[in-house]
Amino acid sequence: MNRMFKFDCVGYLIFALIVLVLMPAMVGFGGYELNTYSRYLALGMVAAAVALSWGQAGILNLGQALTFGIGAYFTAMHLKLKASASLAGGLPDFMGWTNVEALPWFWVPFHSLAFTLAAIILVPAALAGLLGAFMFRGRITGVFVAIITLSLMLAVQLWIISEQGWTGGENGLTGLAPLSIFGFSLDPYTVAFYYLTAGLLLFVLGLALVIVKSKAGLVLRAIRENPERVRFFGYDVSRYETIVFAVSASMSGLAGMIYCLVLEFASPTYMGLSLSLAMVIWAAVGGRESVIAAALGGIAVNMAEGKLSDLFFDQWTLMLGVIFIAVVLFLPRGIFGLIDQLRLRFHERGSREQRVDAEPLSPPKTTEQEG
Repeated sequence: MNRMFKFDCVGYLIFALIVLVLMPAMVGFGGYELNTYSRYLALGMVAAAVALSWGQAGILNLGQALTFGIGAYFTAMHLKLKASASLAGGLPDFMGWTNVEALPWFWVPFHSLAFTLAAIILVPAALAGLLGAFMFRGRITGVFVAIITLSLMLAVQLWIISEQGWTGGENGLTGLAPLSIFGFSLDPYTVAFYYLTAGLLLFVLGLALVIVKSKAGLVLRAIRENPERVRFFGYDVSRYETIVFAVSASMSGLAGMIYCLVLEFASPTYMGLSLSLAMVIWAAVGGRESVIAAALGGIAVNMAEGKLSDLFFDQWTLMLGVIFIAVVLFLPRGIFGLIDQLRLRFHERGSREQRVDAEPLSPPKTTEQEG
């Protein structure tokens, strides 16, 4: 086990202690705030998804909120159909208001929970896979990837807003039924729901760590530094980029599902520009080189937003902006970079002390040698 792997394992365990023990203990393992903390965990998951594609492969996706919103909307569609079962034709209320006479074909499969859960994971991955194959096989990189992903996200958001009869339009999908799995109804205000969210987050981060520490992760970091050299060694660069892009999208879809369950509605703002840019900022603050640090950054920034908005109602956005600027100027690698520097410093000091202890003492000079 090398030193960096130990470092990641320790970081993962500390993160697990924070989300499993420290955060619920802060609110006495119950109460309304646990629901808010579940929301923070969902946002931490999407920040880790940004870090996986941006920090490991150098793919800056400014449209990350698109797959996040898809996961939220798919969840809301299933729950809305359950809530509308007693209405005429099983049509959601907003469809009746807009004179839609029959359930649209793409709504029908969402009667099934199994289909919904599969779609939340697979549809974002398939969409990202198609888009990634188009971009990366064409060797589109850098700012152009950011522009394409951002444009696609805004186009989908505008389509959702314009098609009110099918999507609920600007109002989104509200009045949802609770999610039931194997006969158990999930209440987003309970301790059990919080631990379900925390378990999903830890599971997803564990999978992301396996990818990062595998040979594929090493190739991805090499692509980030110099894709032409990696291509010269015979690796299919576009395939690696497409796969990590799709995995990142799946993580966002799952985070969107949790977010919808916590807030109990889905809105087009989930695919908005401000939220998508915020996801990038959370990853940057935590440190895009580490999925765990990025998740922690997402949680910490949103907790800070909540506390500052309570204490400083008018000035909290300005204060948060100052904090972001300070982090970018003085911690360009985020909080992870600071911790990594401290780790290296302690390691160098320890190595120096070991070398000094290992060196034999030189014999004292004799009188003849001095003469």
